[in-house]
Amino acid sequence: MTDPRSDRFVRSHLKTRQLVLLVELGRHGSILHAAQAAHLTQPAASKLLADLEHALGVKLFERLPRGVSPTWYGEVMIRRAGAALAELDAGHQEVMELLSGLAGRVSVGSVLTPSVTLLPGAVIALKARQPRVHVAITVDTSKLLTQQLQGGDLDLVIGRVLDSESAAHLSFEPLTDEPHSLIVRAGHPLAGRSDLRLQELAHQAWILPPGGSILRDRLTSLFLTAGLDQPQQAVETLSLPVVTRLLAQSDMVVALPQELVKGYLETGQLTVLDIDLGLRMDAYGIITRRGHQLSPGAELMLTCLREEAQQLGIGRR
Repeated sequence: MTDPRSDRFVRSHLKTRQLVLLVELGRHGSILHAAQAAHLTQPAASKLLADLEHALGVKLFERLPRGVSPTWYGEVMIRRAGAALAELDAGHQEVMELLSGLAGRVSVGSVLTPSVTLLPGAVIALKARQPRVHVAITVDTSKLLTQQLQGGDLDLVIGRVLDSESAAHLSFEPLTDEPHSLIVRAGHPLAGRSDLRLQELAHQAWILPPGGSILRDRLTSLFLTAGLDQPQQAVETLSLPVVTRLLAQSDMVVALPQELVKGYLETGQLTVLDIDLGLRMDAYGIITRRGHQLSPGAELMLTCLREEAQQLGIGRR
């Protein structure tokens, strides 16, 4: 049941310009710059913010010598404002689609493995049914993708829900986990050996995912638990073409699911080191915003992802 106090707040106090201002304050951390981005004067922006804080009865931003910083209440309102504006944009988009006969737009985020294995087939299936649906794809870490999903910048994500706070606002449909192997070029000095030790690997040059990713944290824990320093020579990237090029031209080591480089393994360009570090990522799955009504294009993408997952033998049957 809707709280009547919340209903009065939305109907009587909340303005669309305040939602825009909240989002821009979150981006810029400055009333002046946020006002410029929202096409407001600084005094008008300050008054809108003050009115909103008065209506809520809490301070949303700490005023600092150089800019502003959101309080915990401010973080909540920024996130909700972004989602509300995204809903309004989606509504406008759907109306325009109905008027023009276009089929819409869907924005999908994905972690690396499903972006190569699951997502392409789903996009092809979607395009076969609705050729004019515009599909935008973002590949990044689960943390950043779920933040964009909650902010309304993405319609759905193929990744992982990493914290309980996000889980309360998201729906998660598990698909499969990701065992990782250590991959090197054919002819690598460590290739073919069955007596490899973690200590030797610590002295190798590595290709690593960005800091804050699950795999990066688990590799860090692996070395620290064994009393070893982190690899001193490393390149950070999530780009698979960059990874395969670096492997082909150097003695670098990378931890990846074998399916990502299956073609290179089958042609003998790359090989798997004979050591099991127990690197198995938690299951990834399809993530949507709880209680959010997907647009027709996003709903079709969800259907195509489920169908492609079944064809690949992963996910719900």
